[in-house]
Amino acid sequence: MMPLRRFFLLFLLALAACGGAPRGSIAPVEAGALFAANFADNDPVDFKGRAPARYPVHGIDAARFQTSIDWDTARRNGVNFAFIKATEGGDLLDVEFKNHWRGAGRAGVARGAYHFYYFCTTPEVQAKWFIRNVPKGNMLPPVLDMEWNPFSPTCATVRPPAREVQDQMRRWLRLVEAHYGQRPIIYTTPRFYKENNLSRFRGYEFWLRSTAKTPAEAYPGERWTFWQYSSTGIIEGIEGEVDLNVFSGSRADWNAWVAARAR
Repeated sequence: MMPLRRFFLLFLLALAACGGAPRGSIAPVEAGALFAANFADNDPVDFKGRAPARYPVHGIDAARFQTSIDWDTARRNGVNFAFIKATEGGDLLDVEFKNHWRGAGRAGVARGAYHFYYFCTTPEVQAKWFIRNVPKGNMLPPVLDMEWNPFSPTCATVRPPAREVQDQMRRWLRLVEAHYGQRPIIYTTPRFYKENNLSRFRGYEFWLRSTAKTPAEAYPGERWTFWQYSSTGIIEGIEGEVDLNVFSGSRADWNAWVAARAR
C-alpha cells in the first residue's frame, strides 16, 4: 500500500496541475491584492462631479462602534485599507483598537491608526499617549483627527483661535512623525477646516470628510489623499454601519503611495 504521506503529496500535486482546489475552499489572497468595492449604503448620495464609485481603491475607518468585523470577508468585498481609531485626548484608548488592529493585519488590509484630538490636554501629552498605544511597523501613516468635539463634558466648549489650533497641531504632528518616521495625515471636517484656516496649513496630506458634496465642492482648491464620503456604509463581514472612504488616485497610484508612505 502507498504510504499515506506520499499519497497526499501526489494528490496535492495533481490538484495543482489541474489548477483546482478542494471544493468549498477559499484560495489565499495575494499580498497587496486590491479588490473592487462591493459596498452598499443605507443613505446614498447622488454626488455631483466625480462620485466615489469612479475611484478604484476603497476602504473604511473603524472604531468601537464596529464591534464585529470579519476582516477576511471585508477585504474580499473591497476593504483595501482601514484607518482604526486608537486614542482620544491623553488617556482614552478605543476599546476595539487592539482587536481591529490585529484583525486587519492578519487579513492583509493596509492599516493605519488615528488619534482624536482634545483641546483641554496638551499636544505633547496626547502624542505620548498615541505613541504608547500604537505599535511601530507595518502601518500606513498615523492620522491626526481634527474636529470640534461637542460631546466631551470637559472639552466641548474649549475652542482656541485658529493660530493656536495650528500651533497645537504642529506640536503633535512633529512628535509623532519623529517617532514613527512617517509624516502624519490630517483628517478634518468642512467646518473645522474653514474656521481654522487649514487651507493655509501646508506640508501635510489631507483626509477630508464630506458626505453631502464632493471634496471639490466642500473644500475648494484643496488637494486630498483620502475622502470619507459616507457614514452609513454596509459591507459583508462588518456588523452594522461603517464609514466609507476612497483613495484619490488609480490602483498604480495607490501602490506607489503605499510603497513611499507605509512603514
